[in-house]
Amino acid sequence: MATIAVILVAAATPAPAADWPCFRGPNRDAICTETGLLKKWPEAGPILLWRSEQIGQGFYGVSVVGSLLYTFGERNGAEWLVAVDCANQGRVLWAYPIGPIRQAGAGHAGPRCTPAVYRDRVYALGINGDLVCVDTMSGQMEWRRNLVVEFGGNPGKTGYSESPLVDGNWVLCTPGGSLATVLALWRLNGQKVWAAPIGDPASGASLVKVSIGEVQQYVQLTAAGLIGVRVRGGGLLWRWNQPASEPAGEPARAAGAPGAKAARAASAPKSIAASAPVWFGQTIFAGGQRAGSGVVWPLKHGEEFLTKEMYFKTDFQLGHGGAVLWNGSLYACADPNKLSCLDYKTGQVRWQDETCGKCSLLFADGMLYARDEAGPVSLVRATPEKFELRGRFTPPIRSRKQSWVHPVISGGKLYLREQNALFCYDVVNWPQETDEKGGRKQATHAR
Repeated sequence: MATIAVILVAAATPAPAADWPCFRGPNRDAICTETGLLKKWPEAGPILLWRSEQIGQGFYGVSVVGSLLYTFGERNGAEWLVAVDCANQGRVLWAYPIGPIRQAGAGHAGPRCTPAVYRDRVYALGINGDLVCVDTMSGQMEWRRNLVVEFGGNPGKTGYSESPLVDGNWVLCTPGGSLATVLALWRLNGQKVWAAPIGDPASGASLVKVSIGEVQQYVQLTAAGLIGVRVRGGGLLWRWNQPASEPAGEPARAAGAPGAKAARAASAPKSIAASAPVWFGQTIFAGGQRAGSGVVWPLKHGEEFLTKEMYFKTDFQLGHGGAVLWNGSLYACADPNKLSCLDYKTGQVRWQDETCGKCSLLFADGMLYARDEAGPVSLVRATPEKFELRGRFTPPIRSRKQSWVHPVISGGKLYLREQNALFCYDVVNWPQETDEKGGRKQATHAR
């Protein structure tokens, strides 16, 4: 019996905490690998452990490494990179001033990138193009560059919303423009490694690293199309313009091999992409805010790549919330507010539901965490069979702005941001105990 009890307790014990060091997690796919989490929420939602109202305004996401959380905030007309102690009720450890706000963000002023943490340094990109490297513990600046002033960046009317990518010794970002559409810098000193002068303006999407045709490459959805550039040197490998094309009735530029110079956009379309590409096998899923979404297969043909469109859905327009691929099903919020499940290979819609509103997504332990831009958070079972809601609640503080920040889980804790407010919820499915009357009760644990 003792052996059986030990096995049962072990089975109920959550998996080890996983750091969330950058936008959409360590693999840039919005998938949290932790297990032992709640499969259903109480009516009032999970237990709120603490909240902090010291981080400043903004739409920036959060990164968590160990007990420290990093984010951005706007205070007194300036951007601040902030470190928060999660083990001490969200107390701010340090705040580093990035610079004054010089960009209105098309009516949505305030920072909106997610810092990237690597070893003892944190990297962050401000809305004005200020890219900084700061010591994780002291908040002391190591180096800084400006994407507009130094690299001729073209962020578009909304300013920079991209979250930088750290890849080994390099930091990658997308200044946009004719000098450095994509840029690689040395991680330790900020010096340029290479710049890809493709010509596309930047969008709100963030880079992902993939391997297609046994060629490692960075894939990015710019304001003019989906592109793949070589890891070594940044040479353009292929492009697919469909996700950034104008809506029906407007001429779409042709997709083609990198040799087709005419395929480059002389002027960017009005579409603003906001979701990171999703990589699966030899294919990429990408979506624009106005054009639609689909899957492309960059086929290696000798030394070049040719793009083969698998499917494209003009009625499946992605907003800010991103897409999650799990067990062959793609989950995303189709603009304006339809949480949808698609068969990744065919694009067939399995189900759609408007309960969760216009939401951003996180996957963890078989469940989708959907944050409605109107504030509420929903727990949805990730299954292609049907929409199945397992809980919904609204955090206690609601601003007058959209709740665009993606939810994050690290160490069994759900982190939500609402402008200046940061919330930490316990979402661990703790073992149950039996009360004196033989009923079930929640076991006590450290708060």
